[in-house]
Amino acid sequence: YCVDIVCREQRLVIEIDGGQHADSKSDERRDAHLNSLGYRVIRVWNNEVLGNLDGVLQMLSSELDIAPLSPPAGRERSGDAE
Repeated sequence: YCVDIVCREQRLVIEIDGGQHADSKSDERRDAHLNSLGYRVIRVWNNEVLGNLDGVLQMLSSELDIAPLSPPAGRERSGDAE
């Protein structure tokens, strides 16, 4: 499979999904296969990444039990633009 983001060290896959993934049986089969290989799969909607990056980073931080993540340098944080 080709995934959006993988961290082999943490056995983690992050998928950023568009509308074509809503209620997708093929995604369920794919996730089950990746889970069987020991990978944890986290799915995030692309409109959430684009419109609420801070919220997505907070969710990932919480899910992964790590310190809060920051957006990449050069990206505005939600609410910083006027």
